[in-house]
Amino acid sequence: MVPLPKRRYAKARQGERRSHLALTRPALESCPHCHNTKLSHHICPTCGYYDGREVISAGNSKTTKENT
Repeated sequence: MVPLPKRRYAKARQGERRSHLALTRPALESCPHCHNTKLSHHICPTCGYYDGREVISAGNSKTTKENT
């Protein structure tokens, strides 16, 4: 038989154990080119710029990239 705890753990102790599991919102910043919000260190989905240069053209989908 598997060993079992003699006493039930308190809910406060369960909360202490799970305190680091809280979800956080992603860090958003404004695009310096079009001033819309975007994820940090990602290409802007609206204008296609990253680090001051156009990586993808705005008319194409997000997955196609130019050869630079």
